[in-house]
Amino acid sequence: MITDNAPNKLAPLADFAPRFGTVDEIIDALIEMGSIRMVEPGMVELDHALQCAAELKLIRPNDLELQVAGLVHDICHGRCHIRDHGEAGSEAVRDVFGTRVAELVRLHIDAKRYLVAVDQTYRSKLSAVSIETLALQGGGLSPGQIAAFEASPYAEDACLLRIADEAAKVAGREVQGLETWIETLKSLALTAQ
Repeated sequence: MITDNAPNKLAPLADFAPRFGTVDEIIDALIEMGSIRMVEPGMVELDHALQCAAELKLIRPNDLELQVAGLVHDICHGRCHIRDHGEAGSEAVRDVFGTRVAELVRLHIDAKRYLVAVDQTYRSKLSAVSIETLALQGGGLSPGQIAAFEASPYAEDACLLRIADEAAKVAGREVQGLETWIETLKSLALTAQ
């Protein structure tokens, strides 16, 4: 069972979240994610990030911002409380990738809470770990929170990111490696300036 006090992968490894100033710092953080095991068996954080980006590339092949948001959405796992990693990740990547990527990262937790609140079947699609973290993140959104989420111009894409996030937990699934994303990351960083 995952709790606020449990000594596990969801407990912060550090008491701060970074604010990246360059794309190279983000690439280094992604590389570091290759050595951070997930709670899900047989996976590291980089596996999950790459699978999520691959899912989004299938859904929206021309939407590089959405794909990159999928790649970096959990970049602050282990650097803050699990309920805060979306907000921390958003601020960490904002200066490099701009508002849309940052907002999608920020909203991916609320998107899970939203989907649970508005779709009777969505909870059954969550992994056991996602169900446990949902409780730590506040459970389903309230009616007022639903309205606020739906008012965001990024809500629909945040839901796509969240759906890809859940699908990106398959141990051993082969997708393109980080090296195939480097030029996209650098190009997007240049256009966000």
